[in-house]
Amino acid sequence: MSETKPKPYRKIILVAWILFVLAVGGIPFYIYSVSIDLWGLYGGMPTLKALENPENDLSSELITADGVSLGKYFRFNRSQVAYNELSPHIINALKAKEDIRFEEHSGVDLYAMLRVVRYMGSRGGGSTITQQLAKNIYGTMGSDLEGKIGDNLGYLIKRGIAKTKEWIISVKLERTFTKEEILALYLNTVEFGSNAYGIRAASETFFNTTPDSLNISQASMLVGLLEAPSWNNPVKWPERAKGRRNVVLAQLLKYNYLDKVLYDSLVAEEIVLDYKVANQNRGLATYFRSEILWDLLSWCNERDIDLYESGLKIYTTIDSKLQQYAEEAVTEHMDTLQRLFDEVWKDGNPWIDRNGREIRGFIRQVAKRTPRYRSLVEKYGEDDDSVDIVMNTPREMTVFSWDGEIDTLLSPIDSIKYYKRFLQAGFMVMDPHSGHVKAWVGGINHKYFKYDHVKRGRRQTGSTFKPFVYTAAIESAYYPCYQAVDDPKTYLISEDQPPYTPDNSDGKWSGETMTLRKGMAQSKNSITVHITNEIGPENVVDVAKRLGITEKILPVLSIGLGTNDVSLFELSGAYSAFVNRGMWTHPFYITRIEDKYGNVLQRFVPNRFQGISEETAYLMLHMLKGTVEEEGGTARSLDYRYNLLQDGNEIGAKTGTTQNYSDGWFMGVTKDLVGGAWVGGDDRSIHFKSIRYGQGAVMALPIWGNFMSKVYADEDLGYTMGPFQRPNNPLSVELDCSKYYGTTPIDSLENQAEEIKQEDIF
Repeated sequence: MSETKPKPYRKIILVAWILFVLAVGGIPFYIYSVSIDLWGLYGGMPTLKALENPENDLSSELITADGVSLGKYFRFNRSQVAYNELSPHIINALKAKEDIRFEEHSGVDLYAMLRVVRYMGSRGGGSTITQQLAKNIYGTMGSDLEGKIGDNLGYLIKRGIAKTKEWIISVKLERTFTKEEILALYLNTVEFGSNAYGIRAASETFFNTTPDSLNISQASMLVGLLEAPSWNNPVKWPERAKGRRNVVLAQLLKYNYLDKVLYDSLVAEEIVLDYKVANQNRGLATYFRSEILWDLLSWCNERDIDLYESGLKIYTTIDSKLQQYAEEAVTEHMDTLQRLFDEVWKDGNPWIDRNGREIRGFIRQVAKRTPRYRSLVEKYGEDDDSVDIVMNTPREMTVFSWDGEIDTLLSPIDSIKYYKRFLQAGFMVMDPHSGHVKAWVGGINHKYFKYDHVKRGRRQTGSTFKPFVYTAAIESAYYPCYQAVDDPKTYLISEDQPPYTPDNSDGKWSGETMTLRKGMAQSKNSITVHITNEIGPENVVDVAKRLGITEKILPVLSIGLGTNDVSLFELSGAYSAFVNRGMWTHPFYITRIEDKYGNVLQRFVPNRFQGISEETAYLMLHMLKGTVEEEGGTARSLDYRYNLLQDGNEIGAKTGTTQNYSDGWFMGVTKDLVGGAWVGGDDRSIHFKSIRYGQGAVMALPIWGNFMSKVYADEDLGYTMGPFQRPNNPLSVELDCSKYYGTTPIDSLENQAEEIKQEDIF
């Protein structure tokens, strides 16, 4: 007789079989139902297309013409790197710390999960790198992912569904990407703190290096940050960061990525940072990056693109070496000039009226325009004493100086007074033939002085406007050798206005009869106004408009003295036409924009216009050369101080000085580059006391001279000295004034050309 099992055991076995069948069939069914979001219960899942093209927030990057990154626009500082751009140390550290079996599993590591259950998580977690990537890119919890039953589930059940989604996504990621691509994607998406998202941003922020150059210690510290970036921040908590780094080093030792000798050496080392949080105040072309932002935002808004999260590559015309030299030239000169300015004013204040008296209440009026003052008025009321008390109470602050930042105690009023004593500058360089802006320096320090003096700033141009007068004169059949007298002349403008007698900058008239070339070289106002009266100021306005000046210009006799406000940006573009055979090219600074996949979204070409004739342009170059070559020329120092007239080099130049010496200008042109410099105070009332230091030749010329000296000294740049390119056709006028003189406009250019032998022209 066979022995029968007791009934209780039969029930247990039956229940076990039922549970086994449910597990075998139910778990796959559950996972499948989550993957298809059965009946909308679990919330959506990313599509295969989304897996292949994960949407990460990416920084948009600004790149120079020679391939140097100028900086990025971002909400979260993030940019991608490929696997072959990663140091093997960061790969080893990541696998050793987070997922040593990464190469063996297919997204979900069952061995690691069983280990978590057995040891209750004391020996590490069960999430693989792929699972963490799934969570980083797509997220698996949130109201939009919970489905119909999301509101009715407890946190643990929600977390279980989220974890299931991570498993499913992880498996799909493993099927879609290679192991190398998954590692790169992971390192591109994780947060390291200090607004650094992704390994490239982290490498730059903490060590000022690139991901492929990370050493073992640096890589280990970065991986150690991942667990709690803020808590382990190496700047605030260096000991914590060191401890986490050493944990990673121990993992590297455990899995034989380094030996005991090297490990002992590395764990004893302190963390050495080169910490620089990315912002628009650091790096090259800070003013350019801030100013171009408005163009980029407009472009993106028209196309419904988010500049800060789309990963655009914006290729600019800026040359990194020229930009570097331009910034050096501005810094070197303005440091020296500021010390001279401070010495001139000593304990006096430089905000003065036309009579040389200090403007009373000037700082208070400036203070009233500040956001701080307006917020205090809004809080306390305009007549409340609290406003003045706060504005005059010292507080700790860091201020700019040419010797470096200074930590000090200043009241808001005193800080305004301190900063208003600084002279400002703008400098722009462009290729006159292509229209490419090569260098852009909008001020002396972007962190402390945000206002851009290249494109945004508009100031009176002084004598740098005179070339438009002489261009109009040449078009009206005057010529460089035409003679005029430097003497006082009085002009009756109208019955309603007093007679006008223009003064020269030094208040004197030489009485000398001189050529137009010499008159412009010495910047004689008397001769400029005389020519303007002869040809009509309306013609000068017309020339300025044809050469890209968009500001409203009044057709008055003093037009050539630069009483109109113009930007350095437009003035540089206008002077470029003289070098470019009369072809005006609008200065431009973006060549193309690509999306994050490298697809070209738009290519940019400059706007061009034949503003003046080729011959007129060359004759104006000859006139501009006079400023450097003629006796008494205001830019003669370019020869004896900067040695820029060697090897047959030709330079066209014009200095400019405005009333009361508020603005100093210099425009310089060579066969390859056009550069313009402006120097002055934030307000027109802030300036030198006299023309000795307050003229363009002292205030602005050294910036251009210093810059060009650096450019010519750098043979790798390829800019060489040499003459301007002559017109294709023979000139119809004589340039050698010793052969022909006249006192009236040329009656017939053709007749004069017959009088002069062709070979004598050249």
